[in-house]
Amino acid sequence: MIHRQPHKKYLSVSLATALLTAGAFAVISACSDQQAKAKPVLVHKEAPKAGVVAKIGSEEITEEQLIGDGQVDFFEIKKREYELKMERLNKMMVDKLVGAEAKKAGMSTDDFISKKVVGGEVKVTDKMFKEFVKEKRIPDGQVTPQIKERINAYIQGTKKQELVQAYVAKLTKGQPVEVYFKKPKMDMKVEAGDSPSFGSKDAAIQVIEFSDFQCPFCARGADLVHELKKRYGKKMHFSFKQFPLPMHKEARPASEAALCVNEQSSDKFFAFHDLIFKSQDKLDTASLEGYAKKVGANLDKFKECISSKRQAANVQKDLDYGEKLGVRSTPTFFVNGQLVSGAVPIEQIAEIIEDEKQ
Repeated sequence: MIHRQPHKKYLSVSLATALLTAGAFAVISACSDQQAKAKPVLVHKEAPKAGVVAKIGSEEITEEQLIGDGQVDFFEIKKREYELKMERLNKMMVDKLVGAEAKKAGMSTDDFISKKVVGGEVKVTDKMFKEFVKEKRIPDGQVTPQIKERINAYIQGTKKQELVQAYVAKLTKGQPVEVYFKKPKMDMKVEAGDSPSFGSKDAAIQVIEFSDFQCPFCARGADLVHELKKRYGKKMHFSFKQFPLPMHKEARPASEAALCVNEQSSDKFFAFHDLIFKSQDKLDTASLEGYAKKVGANLDKFKECISSKRQAANVQKDLDYGEKLGVRSTPTFFVNGQLVSGAVPIEQIAEIIEDEKQ
């Protein structure tokens, strides 16, 4: 039988508990505040000379020392700041330039864009939809009616944005927009070493990729590399470094297997590399042996290499080097020392290459 306490007594117990809790919280808060106030004493002053950012005791600290191995993190912040500024500038160009054209036509900017620039509702064809699904490697089983609706909306939005950008490009052709903030650059010295590679080592375009054989975005990265090879051919030297992520349990064995194939031939390595990225759901031992056989590798030598685990140290060497450089995700590319994160459109890398020529 449950005995109910009188209502007043229940209130008093609750109130006491609340007060005790509040009191305890106040004590904790007070202790935390006391600790928070115990900070190093800093004095902000003009730098005594260029490149010096701080002084600890009698030692002057340079910006290079301060950034240390956090170069990639600092660059990503600068890059994001630049991208945000460009987004804002693009919006202002639409507001001011397209807005001026809309005013001449006696229309609101939105109506002008909809009727004159876009020309009504953007139609998403079956071909456009299938190309998107193929490019993004979305399995057929995952394309539900809701997902299809979202994809169509995304394609419509992208096409509309492209039409608006094309119109702005036309408006600025005779009178370019002047930009007074610079795009950040990060020139890192990244060594290709003896990693699997193709192309001339003296080529003008040097691309080094850190990748994970089980990462779906890296499969798109492999497609990007093929596009770069088609576009730049002998002008490009490409190197592949292993960066298997901890959450991908089959990535490290696949990396070791790939380097075992590389012992026999770099051409066989890249053929093996392509097969893995096309069959990421089958990276067990038997499948890896099958891929090695398919690319023409000597199976006895391949199996001996796998069982000896001698390529494990080289995989770890790539991982350690990538972490030292600041690689945080896959795929990560270094294009002539410039960092590119992710399987980006080829135009983004082409822009870096064109900038290098200037």
